[in-house]
Amino acid sequence: MTAHPPPTPPFRDPQLPFAKRIDDLLSRLTLDEKVSFLHQFAPAVERLGVDAFRTGQEALHGVAWMGPATVFPQAVGLGATWNTDLVRRVGEAVSKEVRAMRALDDRVGLNVWAPTVNLLRHPLWGRNEEGYSEDPKLTSAIATAYTHGLRGDHPTYWRTAPVLKHWLAHNNETGRDVTSSSVRPRVLHEYDLRAFRDTVEAGAVAGVMPAYNLVNGRPNHVSPYLREQLRTWTDEELMVCSDAGAPSNLVDSEHYFDTHEEATAASLLAGVDSFTDHGPDGSKIVARVRGALEQGLLTEADVDAAVRRQLSVRFRLGEFDPHDDPHARTGEFDTPRHRALAAEAAEQAVVLLRNDGVLPLAADTRIAVVGLLADESKTDWYSGTPIHRSTPLEGLYERFGAERVEFAEGVDRVLLRTSAGTFLKVPDAPEARDEVRGAEGALDPALLAGRTDLPPLTADAQGTELALVDWGEGVLTLRAPDGRYLSVAEDGLLRASADQPGGWVVQETFRLEPHGNGHLLLHLGTGRHVCVAADGVRVAGPDAETGGSPEVFELIVVESGESAVTRVTAGADVVVVVAGNDPHINGRETEDRTTLRLPAHQERLLAAARAADARTVLVLVSAYPYAFDPDRLSAALWTAHGGQAAGAALARVLAGDVSPAGRLPQTWYADDADLPDLLDYDVIGARQTYLYFEGAALFPFGHGLSYASFSYAALSVRVTDGKAHVACTVTNTGDTTADEVVQLYVRAADPSVVRPRRELLDCRRITLAPGACADVAFEAPQSAFAFWDVARGRRRLESGPYEFLVGASSEDVRLRTTVVLDGEPPAPRAVRAEGLRAADFDEQGGTEIVDRTKESGDAVTPAGGGAGELLYRACDFGTGTPGVTAVTVTASGEGTVELSLDGGPVLAAVTLETPTPGPYSHVTVDAPFVADGVHDLRLGLRGPLRLAHVGFSG
Repeated sequence: MTAHPPPTPPFRDPQLPFAKRIDDLLSRLTLDEKVSFLHQFAPAVERLGVDAFRTGQEALHGVAWMGPATVFPQAVGLGATWNTDLVRRVGEAVSKEVRAMRALDDRVGLNVWAPTVNLLRHPLWGRNEEGYSEDPKLTSAIATAYTHGLRGDHPTYWRTAPVLKHWLAHNNETGRDVTSSSVRPRVLHEYDLRAFRDTVEAGAVAGVMPAYNLVNGRPNHVSPYLREQLRTWTDEELMVCSDAGAPSNLVDSEHYFDTHEEATAASLLAGVDSFTDHGPDGSKIVARVRGALEQGLLTEADVDAAVRRQLSVRFRLGEFDPHDDPHARTGEFDTPRHRALAAEAAEQAVVLLRNDGVLPLAADTRIAVVGLLADESKTDWYSGTPIHRSTPLEGLYERFGAERVEFAEGVDRVLLRTSAGTFLKVPDAPEARDEVRGAEGALDPALLAGRTDLPPLTADAQGTELALVDWGEGVLTLRAPDGRYLSVAEDGLLRASADQPGGWVVQETFRLEPHGNGHLLLHLGTGRHVCVAADGVRVAGPDAETGGSPEVFELIVVESGESAVTRVTAGADVVVVVAGNDPHINGRETEDRTTLRLPAHQERLLAAARAADARTVLVLVSAYPYAFDPDRLSAALWTAHGGQAAGAALARVLAGDVSPAGRLPQTWYADDADLPDLLDYDVIGARQTYLYFEGAALFPFGHGLSYASFSYAALSVRVTDGKAHVACTVTNTGDTTADEVVQLYVRAADPSVVRPRRELLDCRRITLAPGACADVAFEAPQSAFAFWDVARGRRRLESGPYEFLVGASSEDVRLRTTVVLDGEPPAPRAVRAEGLRAADFDEQGGTEIVDRTKESGDAVTPAGGGAGELLYRACDFGTGTPGVTAVTVTASGEGTVELSLDGGPVLAAVTLETPTPGPYSHVTVDAPFVADGVHDLRLGLRGPLRLAHVGFSG
């Protein structure tokens, strides 16, 4: 007899639709197997030939954490290019490197956690470097380009599967897992949701990752918006991956649920499909899901829904069709094209902030290059390990010749003398420079340990001169002459062992604390002071056996940074000061900044440079904006940390080989006093971002100068078929080929509610030779001019005049015209029939939005349980004498709601006399209230009540 091979199961049949194949595979999986898939590290099912699968491969601006890779500019730098075509090509290169690296290392995942579409609402946010812009239109345009590059162009199979981060309204690291962002409906729909929605609707997104924070009192990992908003935007199955450790936070830090079974069930029902918790160990998540099933909190159908969404992504990635996957053999890694693209991106990200004519530098210019970032090429937490590096100093040496360039880093060179009269000594270690942090790759680089193979510091009569840098707020690094930073490993000993500061907990930062006639040296990573022990210099342990008493050091400054700057600038024509931040210090994930100011150390270096008899050019290399005085500078430029080609790119811009055309993706404020509180997410009420800011910015959104000049002419706007068609002509009136970023804004000229001062509709980056001109055309649907009408619970286009503005920045407007658009007329709130949802206010003061129930809905409470005000405009109480005679308040807690009309006296007060059993135990209380006609209604909230709804009758 002839043995027949077993039939191919339907889930292996590439001729069937994915949906049928997923149905078949789901039917073959046992419940235990499906439950195991819910953890980030889904195990293999060998009996079915299904491989193990891991969600999550960081790829924000290159493949991260997995060893050497091409490193592109930080995300905020890509945002500064305002160039969607460029960013799409970057995404394509990154995804091809993912495929190439996976072919050699199956730890590399195809489900990439990128890009970040959180809006850069507040410049002190520690993760500013990860976003693209403060503007939702620009953010979604750049994110859409990046995701399309990551996805690839094949209609069926995806090269990688992008997941957007971090859902939702997440702009603070301070208390990020316990703080709640109070987001009113207009801000939610017009601002925070918009960047996600536009990117998802563009069709190259595989899912989202919820953020650690809460929104309106409810953790993002049980957000009803995942179901009510996200999943309605596309017909594709979207996979929601939790952030690391966030599922446990629901119980452990947020105390939102009493048990992990409840929390896990609630997350799954809200829409979380993959749980990133406890590293690669899935046993705890599996046990929690099993417990939830046994307690009746979940059904197998609930598990199936999540697994189905996961499998949809895996099928799209070609996992089950290895012979048909067009991307399986298309990996590219560190190719000449990728290197050229990294250079192009770095050049396009440079923003010229100010220029009195000193730039571009003449070929015979004598240049002094100074500053802490001058000979650095910094990486960040989400960088790969660069194969190539270029610092600004190296770029200037290469471009102008080493004989024309002098250099001083500007560090303070110091000795640390002990109380015994000896000095800290770094032993010789020729092998110390052989290892680069992260070069070996790690699924979780937070677990990488410091080096213990090098000799620890000692103390002797001569000591070692150390390079001290104060990065602000007294946070110091100390570097040995061979370039290695002092660091502390698990054994508590100090070694010169790190190529750069880094790690989840940075072990290379210190603080000098005045003590008697000297200083204690505090190691910030361990929170312990440095002592001199028998086995070497170490951090003091908790007892005598693990370290001695803290040493009192005398700080001896051998040469100050200012002295070094003065020495090298004496013969210079131009001093280039390269300042900025280290992405691992004072402003990073887990740590917000406290000020816009440059650190005092760098202010001192800048002052020393300005004191020289030379023109001063400030180059800021940073992950975020700074506030400084530009009037005392000949020129100023900004670039984000620009990846592997940053230094050469800056040199080419300074030399004029490339005309700068980067544009600021967020407002640069002049002073800390211009900023709202970091936790104030009401961009409308607090007048945040260029959309609403009413002050004078240091540099406005969209700002950026050029070595060329451009004229704008022939603006036309016509509205047909529900779209606005805008066109103009731009001419290069300068004498060099250059890019111009043409920006189109709109402004409602006579709005009935607070609207943006101006809002980006579209932009176009174009290249023009001298004398050349280009016709630039834009098209926008009329829906782009609508706002969220809280009275109707939907977007509404308001009839009236709209001003179209075209120019080179949000403030540099060259052309404008006004067009009247037809829309829906305003209508008063039908409060007699529908009442008022408390969160649908027009204006508020002293309140915050909280959760009405743990599942859905909003309520409003006075901040801190004190007093707050809510204003609802144009409330129609009906006709007659009177229109309404009673008010019904639905609330929890205790306190009083006061009602008044049109700014008049209190007409009714509704009091919850007895506290309700809990925040979700709502009661209704009635009181007499007489009104008719249309009025503005003001509610005063007094005490720790949570107002959900106000109804009227009569």
